[in-house]
Amino acid sequence: MQASLEMVKALLDPGKKVVVLTGAGVSAESGVPTFRGKDGLWKTYRAEDLARPDAFAARPELVWEFYNWRRELVAGCEPNAAHRSLAVMEQQIPNFLLITQNVDGLHARAGSRKLVEMHGSLWRVRCTACAHAREERAPLPPLPECPVCGHLLRPGVVWFGEPLIPGVLKLAVEQLGHADLFISVGTSNLVQPAASFHQLAKDHGAITVEINLEATPNTGLSDFALHGRAGDILPELIAGMTP
Repeated sequence: MQASLEMVKALLDPGKKVVVLTGAGVSAESGVPTFRGKDGLWKTYRAEDLARPDAFAARPELVWEFYNWRRELVAGCEPNAAHRSLAVMEQQIPNFLLITQNVDGLHARAGSRKLVEMHGSLWRVRCTACAHAREERAPLPPLPECPVCGHLLRPGVVWFGEPLIPGVLKLAVEQLGHADLFISVGTSNLVQPAASFHQLAKDHGAITVEINLEATPNTGLSDFALHGRAGDILPELIAGMTP
């Protein structure tokens, strides 16, 4: 892997357009559950069964209990070496964009600013009835109410079966169409539309790199595949860059 790592490192040219996609594997190294495999259950519920609009409509108190537990858990997590390395990469490569599928806010806490949160944020809430939305770090009551209209607030995340936040996919596709280098980090490449970003970037001429603990459906499409912990690999890639 060392030869491939050095080749990828040489591609991190400040004059290139670089797009990075991150997934749950990056935050797992900070202790954030992935909700796959052994982490797939909360109490007796599958996370995928709670992160749905119909689940919230039927049992909002249960869904809010789940999300308040997640918020409390993530509040105790810190950005890891992978998060920090991507923030350094952004500082040293002017034409850079980080697209994350994660909702924990750890990239922003690490210093990333050229950041698109595809699936929203655990720290954002919005009203189910009016247009009110806000960042909310403080602990929330079991069923938080909108301060504007009194209706129920919901987590500001994209649930299964919901469209992405308006404009997010358009921006991602536009940036991928101009990328010289596309790097996916810590993602299983199973969830659409992000799983298609690799092929889209490749179709537009980008060099593609996969960084993940294990092979994914996109490994065979990658120009380079670096398998291991993102928190080990990314610091090596940015070694020599000045933060």
